[in-house]
Amino acid sequence: MNIVVIGAGTMGQGIAQTLAMYDNKVFLIDNNENQKQTAFQNIQNSVQKFVKKGQLTESQGMQTILNINIATPLEQLTHASVELVIEAVFENLEVKKDIFIKLSQLFNDATILATNTSSISISKVAENIPAPDRIIGMHFMNPVPLMKLVEIITTKHTSEKTLQKIVLLTEQLQKCPCVVKDFPGFIANRILMPMLNEAFLSLQQGIATIETIDTICKLGFGHPMGPLQLADFIGLDICCNILNIMAQDFNEPKYKPATILTNLVANGHLGKKTNLGFYNYSISTNKLIPNEAIYHGL
Repeated sequence: MNIVVIGAGTMGQGIAQTLAMYDNKVFLIDNNENQKQTAFQNIQNSVQKFVKKGQLTESQGMQTILNINIATPLEQLTHASVELVIEAVFENLEVKKDIFIKLSQLFNDATILATNTSSISISKVAENIPAPDRIIGMHFMNPVPLMKLVEIITTKHTSEKTLQKIVLLTEQLQKCPCVVKDFPGFIANRILMPMLNEAFLSLQQGIATIETIDTICKLGFGHPMGPLQLADFIGLDICCNILNIMAQDFNEPKYKPATILTNLVANGHLGKKTNLGFYNYSISTNKLIPNEAIYHGL
């Protein structure tokens, strides 16, 4: 299957790698040439880890890399050759809408157009796009090569044919497709983000320390990591964006991001990707080190 992935960030990299591991030919598109090269290097490093762990053979790893093309401009891809486009840029409705308008002009009605949005309404992204029956949401979980869940989001226009093709592809990727309706946050983030926000508020109100909150949730709920560490891994800016989108779309104050979260984001402390969030990842140790600045109001 020939598949275009728009956006070479963390999610785009993971989606491209996963598709390529299962013998799909992937065209990874990004306006930033440096980002594309960084993405390709990251994918190569990730594939090598799979090979070292015995999850891929040497030849499978090599073929995975060969299946990814980052050089072909989007405009040069012929209409007939691309069966699916997956948009995986950052969470901004207007940016996504502009991309979908361009995609609808470049590709014919037989090409399925999917968005990897984690919270924005698929119907809003697809507004005024011709042939809305071919538009669908594919919400992959991070890290994509490891996480089994894919939320598949349908609009009132999505055809059964489109849905079944995406379900089949998801199963071919050895992942579990879960079909949901088009509501802000869908299911995963509608449940997860308020839980994370309650952890932020608990810390903000001084009820317990960073480590205590995470330990209670790990041992009490059987979660592999606590909510504050998980937020760091997701990206605090992403958590903040999703909560803001849900607060606006549902008009519910319970989704408003906690001040401690917005302060961290405003100061550029976005979690693991910046080495500082609720924890300090710049210190090389086997133990998580809390970000002590939080206790002093940043």
